[in-house]
Amino acid sequence: LHPKGIALHKTATITAINFRVVCSIKGIVHSFDMTKASVHDIKYLNDLKYGISHCTLLGDKGYVSKDILLNLFETAHIRLEVPYRSNQKDFKPWFSPFRKLRKRVETVFSQLDDQFLLLRNDAKDVKGIFTRVLAKITSITALQYLNKINNRPIGRVKYALS
Repeated sequence: LHPKGIALHKTATITAINFRVVCSIKGIVHSFDMTKASVHDIKYLNDLKYGISHCTLLGDKGYVSKDILLNLFETAHIRLEVPYRSNQKDFKPWFSPFRKLRKRVETVFSQLDDQFLLLRNDAKDVKGIFTRVLAKITSITALQYLNKINNRPIGRVKYALS
């Protein structure tokens, strides 16, 4: 998700937050993290390697760093696949199945924003923001589970209760 400004009570203070999510192939949220907008995306990967291992992650263009990619693979056997920027010297088109999987993750982000109003947040402090985000992620996970036990596509959370 994109960092958004959050106005705190009646002051002019704006807090910008980065929100990072790890989803499964089916779109189920595995873990998430919220940091100040000044924290670079690569710092999140250092924490992530202690929580998961032996997998392939699909990142966006902000995670392009060969040193970090090598470190992730050597320490946790995590293969991070990122699309190349079009102006890079060694540009290669991204593997087609990765594009489809990445689109699934973006769909989860859109559902969190459109149906659960994730980006609209009137919390007055960081604990309130974290609590509301956690509640919304828990809600989407519960609806995905309801779809699974009712033999429906888990991505259709809008109609899970009907």
